[in-house]
Amino acid sequence: MQPLLALSRGIDTVNEHLGRLVYWCVLIMVLVSAGNATSRYTLNLASNAWLELQWYLFAAVFLLCAGYTLLHNEHIRIDVVSSHLARRTQVWIDVFGLLFFLLPMSVFIMWLSWPIFMNAWTSGEISGSAGGRRLRCSVCAIFALSAKRRALSIGYDARAASSSMRLTSSSV
Repeated sequence: MQPLLALSRGIDTVNEHLGRLVYWCVLIMVLVSAGNATSRYTLNLASNAWLELQWYLFAAVFLLCAGYTLLHNEHIRIDVVSSHLARRTQVWIDVFGLLFFLLPMSVFIMWLSWPIFMNAWTSGEISGSAGGRRLRCSVCAIFALSAKRRALSIGYDARAASSSMRLTSSSV
């Protein structure tokens, strides 16, 4: 059991550091977006490369912060319903959602996106837009790797949920 807990703590550490690193991607994304809009409307200059960079940064922020969000238990819930339920029921709903929805979805995305990444990498796929970025395979890699990290992060949630259930059952 200790090796699994060590692996879980390692995944948590990666998620924490990656989440804090992606904070900076948000700032860069905002600056790129503002600069792109400013140059387009004031100088009448548009660049597909900058627009695609903005899209790639948004994809990175959204996909790479999923594990960080789970780590800090900030993912979206229907609080109107769950706030009226007992804590134990809330935990069981979390475990059910993680095991029967998030884990299969993450594995499915990883399974589908890895061949797409490999195809983009081996073929040297670039943007179809004139003046676009040559980083198309990096976005495909972010899809595959973020799904893998999300699947591994479920271990943390399962561990936290089991601890929470033990605390709840011992206090009842």
